[in-house]
Amino acid sequence: EVQLVESGGGLVQPGGSLRLSCAASGFTFDDYYMSWVRQAPGKGLEWVSAISWNVGSTYYAESMKGRYTISRDNAKNTLYLQMNSLKSADTAIYYCSVALLSRGTWENYRGQGTKVTVSA
Repeated sequence: EVQLVESGGGLVQPGGSLRLSCAASGFTFDDYYMSWVRQAPGKGLEWVSAISWNVGSTYYAESMKGRYTISRDNAKNTLYLQMNSLKSADTAIYYCSVALLSRGTWENYRGQGTKVTVSA
């Protein structure tokens, strides 16, 4: 069974930092790209960042570049997102996500999410 468990969210002031973690199990973690997506209150899902299986490549949405850093520890089956210079617009539930190939089709999985609130 695929499991993705996010943690590390909370309340932070504008300009502050948080580090999110995602513990993965049920699949071969270092075979797959991993992503972070988020959902702000009243809005749809927004892609945030992605990282290749061998940590060779990272990708960011434009508004996150220079502020967020995605990383992974394949030995620990864990994905991270370091978020700096947080803004109120970053308030959202953050999910880690993976697309797995199963029986010839790709299936997307997300965890339960961790809530990030940026407020003074």
